[in-house]
Amino acid sequence: MTHHPSVPATGRFSGTDRYIATDALKLAVNAALTLERPLLVKGEPGTGKTMLAEEVARALGRPLRQWHIKSSTLANQGLYEYDAVSRLRDSQLGEDKVGDIRNYIIKGELWHAFESEEPVVVLIDEIDKADIEFPNDLLRELDRMEFHVYETRQTIRARHRPLIIITSNNEKDLPDAFLRRCFFHYIQFPDPQTLREIVGVHFPDIRNEILSAALDMFFTLRDTPGLKKKPSTSEFLDWLHLLLAESVSPEALKGADIPPMVGALLKNEQDVSLLQRLGDLARRQR
Repeated sequence: MTHHPSVPATGRFSGTDRYIATDALKLAVNAALTLERPLLVKGEPGTGKTMLAEEVARALGRPLRQWHIKSSTLANQGLYEYDAVSRLRDSQLGEDKVGDIRNYIIKGELWHAFESEEPVVVLIDEIDKADIEFPNDLLRELDRMEFHVYETRQTIRARHRPLIIITSNNEKDLPDAFLRRCFFHYIQFPDPQTLREIVGVHFPDIRNEILSAALDMFFTLRDTPGLKKKPSTSEFLDWLHLLLAESVSPEALKGADIPPMVGALLKNEQDVSLLQRLGDLARRQR
C-alpha cells in the first residue's frame, strides 16, 4: 500500500490533499499515535469527524475498519456475535457444520482489526448514539488489546495496536473512566479562512466574488440568534454547489434577506420562519 506524500516515513499525520486539518487536529492525531490511546473527536455534525478517520488511514497507508454505532448496537458486536439461531436451524436440517461452533461465530470490526497482518485504523463512529454503558463495556478490550471468545475458549490478541478514532456528536455525556483513557480533541467550527481552504479542495475554480459573498451570508446566518440548528460545513458545501449550478450572482446574494435555496442550509421549519420574520423586519425598517 503506498504512503501518502504528505506523511513522513515516521508515520505521523500532517493532513492530506483532500482534508484540511488544523495544527491542533494534527497534534491530536499524532498524540494518539504516540500514546497508543484512542482519539476521541467531538464537534458539531458536519465538521468532518468521520472523514478524518478515512483520511488518517489514507495518509498513514493503513487499512480502515469502520464500525458505525446505532442506538441498538451492543459493545460485544464490535468483538463478535454468536449466531445461535442459525446453528439451531442447521441442526434441525442435519447440516454437517453444526458440530463446529466456529462456523457460527461472526467476527466484529475489532476482531478483524486485532488479527490484521498490518496496523489498521478503526473508526467507532457516533459512540454517543449507543446505550450509556456501551463505552464502559469496551474499556477492558481497548486497554488490553485482547478479548475472550467464550464459545470457542480462545483469546484474541491484537497483532498490532490499531489507531482507534472515536467520534461523538455530544448527544450525551460519556463515562469518566472511558474519557480518562482517550486523547480528546474538539473540532472547532472552521473560521472563514479555514472554510475558504476547505472550499478550495472541493471547488478549486470558484470565483472569489461569489465565494466571499457566500461566506458573508453563511456566517451571518450562523450568527443569527435563536437558530435551533446552525448550518454545518457539509451543508455550506452543498449550498455552494447549488449556487454554482444555478449561476447565482454575488450581487443577488448581497441583495437577499434570505439565502436563495435556504433548504440546503436550514433543516427545520422553526429556523426558516425565524429567518423570514427577520427578513420582513429588515425590509420594513428600510
